[in-house]
Amino acid sequence: MKISSKQDLLRRMMIVISLITTSLILWNTYQFFRKFKEEERLKMENFAQAQIELGKIIDINGNISDFPLKIIQSNSSTPMIIEDSEGNFQSKNIELSNENVQEYLMLLSKKFKKENKPIPVIYNGKTLSTMYYGDSELLNKLKYYPFALLLILLLFSAVILLYYKSTQVASQNKLWTGMAKETAHQIGTPLSSLVGWAELLKSEAVNPDYVSEIEKDIQRLETITDRFSKIGSMPVLRKSDIVKATIESFNYLKSRSSKLISFEITSPETEIIVPLNLELFSWTIENLVINGIDSMKGKGLITLSLTTTEKIVLINVTDSGKGIKNNLFKKVFETGFTSKKRGWGLGLSLAKRIIEDYHNGKIKVLKSEIDVGTTIQISLKRL
Repeated sequence: MKISSKQDLLRRMMIVISLITTSLILWNTYQFFRKFKEEERLKMENFAQAQIELGKIIDINGNISDFPLKIIQSNSSTPMIIEDSEGNFQSKNIELSNENVQEYLMLLSKKFKKENKPIPVIYNGKTLSTMYYGDSELLNKLKYYPFALLLILLLFSAVILLYYKSTQVASQNKLWTGMAKETAHQIGTPLSSLVGWAELLKSEAVNPDYVSEIEKDIQRLETITDRFSKIGSMPVLRKSDIVKATIESFNYLKSRSSKLISFEITSPETEIIVPLNLELFSWTIENLVINGIDSMKGKGLITLSLTTTEKIVLINVTDSGKGIKNNLFKKVFETGFTSKKRGWGLGLSLAKRIIEDYHNGKIKVLKSEIDVGTTIQISLKRL
């Protein structure tokens, strides 16, 4: 227990550290973005100053200094538009078409104005021109980087949440598995006594038919106990005659149900070999029949038909009960779904898991009509 608590504490610490690290990366990226934007602003201000200097005659020979030229020429990434005092536009680092250049630059300058504050080029107190600039391609890419990191952080949090939920479910599954195995162990003792009593009845002057029925019920209890004891382990499939297994399960319930319920079964007379776990398969058939009986409220007709093709075996279990709405055909197989006042809503969900996960088959509501009945179909692959 202490080891488990330490492992849980270690996991939590790792998760917290990961969240803090991701948050710091996100914050540092945001700060880098801001700093980069400020540097672009400073670069553009230097560009404006270089334009002013370019208009001056610096040295006594009347030559223009190389330094402003280098500043102007070095800026090859930031898109910019320069509007002179007469309202004419010039551009740099912008791809232009040959048509309506001035109109296009005017519209683009308004867009740049919203992105960044324009920089006036002032000389001797007079505004010579106004410079509009947009974000460089690199800055535009960096703009979405914090959002990408934020998305990663949200996904990371979602994974953590799912991990904890799955851990809780796994713990609950372990608990239920342990309880099932303990139940099987507890049932074993009185079951052994029942076997002894059945043997004793054989030696007495008791109707053999009664003893035979008691033995069938004892075998049934042994099968149920075996199912409980195997919960949590992977079922083993063996080559079995599905016709015989289906008939035995169907007839067992038939002999122990109300006389108000009619049972009909149709199946081939020859063997059909299918990889089965007999205990789980018989439980599935019984569960479908019992569900049908419950839906008929103890009175009606249960029909089972087993047909086959070259590749698959089809088993249809039909009742004359209250039916299922079309929009619930898939929902009835979900864990916890039940239309009964009492029940866990596990029967059909377990049947689905047994058929589809363990036997690689399919189970579905084939058809249903309100107040007429329902047909549930199982399909399994033949050998």
